[in-house]
Amino acid sequence: MSEAIKAVVLGVIQGLTEFLPVSSSGHIELGKKLLSLTYTGDDGLLMTVVLHAATALSTVVVFRKEILEILRGLFAFRWNEEVAFAAKIILSMLPAVVVGLTCEDWIDGLFTGNLLLVGCMLLVTGVLLFLAGRSRDTDKPVGFGTALIVGISQAIAILPGISRSGATISTSVLCGIDRSKAAKFSFLMVVPLIAGKMAKDLLSGDLTSETAPVLSLGLGFVAAFLTGLVACKLMIALVKNCQLWWFSIYCFIVGAIAIVSTFLPAMQ
Repeated sequence: MSEAIKAVVLGVIQGLTEFLPVSSSGHIELGKKLLSLTYTGDDGLLMTVVLHAATALSTVVVFRKEILEILRGLFAFRWNEEVAFAAKIILSMLPAVVVGLTCEDWIDGLFTGNLLLVGCMLLVTGVLLFLAGRSRDTDKPVGFGTALIVGISQAIAILPGISRSGATISTSVLCGIDRSKAAKFSFLMVVPLIAGKMAKDLLSGDLTSETAPVLSLGLGFVAAFLTGLVACKLMIALVKNCQLWWFSIYCFIVGAIAIVSTFLPAMQ
């Protein structure tokens, strides 16, 4: 399989799993292992950032009306519903920003094909989704306290195998937040984080690479963007219809397979 086709497959994996609550980071690690991808060092970081930028762009496209409303509210220069929503987004970002800035080297070390960690964290994601799927009292708006709690959940989801969308949506639902509002808040709260991470990497020079596979990067970006558009809309519909438990079963199965696969070489 050519590197270009592998990049497309990786883009599809990213596009689907960024929005579906099954852990994009965990599946990217599984995908790299199965596809025997050779991206390392700066090339690996660049591919990761490009794929995340693609799904962030798909989020902006899907929620373009809501984002424009927020921007109009901000430029009204007075306290209103849009400014309050933006403030909650900023508050929810703080835990992930703190973890990202203080534990960056440790976090990078987790993304080294550690399938045992990925499998265990997928099981954690499955438990969260199962509990959220059984929750019925979900009619509250997103408050500042809930925004901080969801932000902590997002920070924990930095671990490969814990789904960011699964963790944040499940946490919101378990806190009694309306399912539609939970999905909207979950998807919008990650866009500033990705933009900030990209800006940090660009300014620090971490995204420079003389051997970057330009064609693969482009194909991966397009695949992740188009797949992300479909997955984002699908996830919104599934959350509204209380279908999260489907994904808990999937996470349990894939997590178990990942864990068992780590012990197979030792048994042979």
